[in-house]
Amino acid sequence: MQIYKAVYPVILVFLCMFAIYGATNYYIGKKVFKWLQHIFPMINWIVFGIIYSCFALTTIFNLLLSSSTILLNSSIVSLIAQLGEYWMGLYCYLLLLLIIMDLILFIGRKIKLIRTPVPQSIAFHTKSFVFITVIGLVLYGSYNATQLKEVSYKVQFDNSTSLDNLNIVLISDLHLGYINDVDFISKVVNHINSLHPDIVLMSGDIFNGNYYALSNPSKAVEELNQLKSTYGVYASLGNHDAGRSYEEIVSFIEKSNIKLLNDEHVIIDNRFVLIGRKDSSPIGDQGTTRGDITEIFDKIDANMPVIVMDHQPANMIEYGNEVDLILSGHTHQGQIFPANLITNAMFTVDYGYYQKDKDSPQVIVTSGVGTWGPPLRIGTNSEIVQITIE
Repeated sequence: MQIYKAVYPVILVFLCMFAIYGATNYYIGKKVFKWLQHIFPMINWIVFGIIYSCFALTTIFNLLLSSSTILLNSSIVSLIAQLGEYWMGLYCYLLLLLIIMDLILFIGRKIKLIRTPVPQSIAFHTKSFVFITVIGLVLYGSYNATQLKEVSYKVQFDNSTSLDNLNIVLISDLHLGYINDVDFISKVVNHINSLHPDIVLMSGDIFNGNYYALSNPSKAVEELNQLKSTYGVYASLGNHDAGRSYEEIVSFIEKSNIKLLNDEHVIIDNRFVLIGRKDSSPIGDQGTTRGDITEIFDKIDANMPVIVMDHQPANMIEYGNEVDLILSGHTHQGQIFPANLITNAMFTVDYGYYQKDKDSPQVIVTSGVGTWGPPLRIGTNSEIVQITIE
């Protein structure tokens, strides 16, 4: 009975989301079909409906794969999963722009600028504009997502000379999986090495929730082992570094010569303390729950500079002046417009540098090097962050 009570709300939420997804896809599909019918009068709505439904279901298939522990990395499965990612982007922009189009036409009819019913020519051309715009956005977003940008920050720590000229390279949100695979890792590694880091930090979401989505984990490990830095590579967990393949994810990280800090700290060359936190709201199992940060502070020298990797920037409220610098990711800065407006409203800082006051920790939030969901970047960039401590 207790299990039923726990599972029932999850099932209810899933059914509601599936119903909304189905209804909105029907709305989009109907618009697309009428537009195609204008060009191809003999088009069969049953055939179109089947083809459209197959595309729409790829997103559902992809979400189910994210929690799978079965080795499903065949070329066909990978193709379907990638289609699901791209369809999510098409779906979001089609829904948004078609609703805006309908609102404009509705207002136009109300103020007598457009006849009622809307002439077929106007309906056709407005839909054509929407579809061309969406295709353009997706093509641009796909390209921009593959272009790694460098972002630099210079940070000063008061009363500390031990970190002069420390060169930190920070990445977050690799989201390794069907889209961000071995070739992507190689590209990121080469870019990081070109910056000659003293230390490389990964602040969460190394995986996209499913270890088995990688086409060649052994090759991926080899690529990550090519990272070069003076003090090594350290990582903390993100909300997607969880689920049924959690143990495999942790094993992969360790094989890659990346030191995973799970609510743990390490003293680097007697120069500073580095802390890595478990995620505060993982999507699935993540071994143990997030620990109490005060237990870590009790073990470290309060006179040493302290840097914390904590995936979600909302957690910065947990830290006081005992921390000098917090490094986060998670937000992707919204990843695609207009989602960046949402993350900007949700988080005190969803991107960039922030410090509440001179007694508060300095915070740097990166937009991430990879993508989640639609492999698009519109209004944001995939970035590698270089931080110089002065």
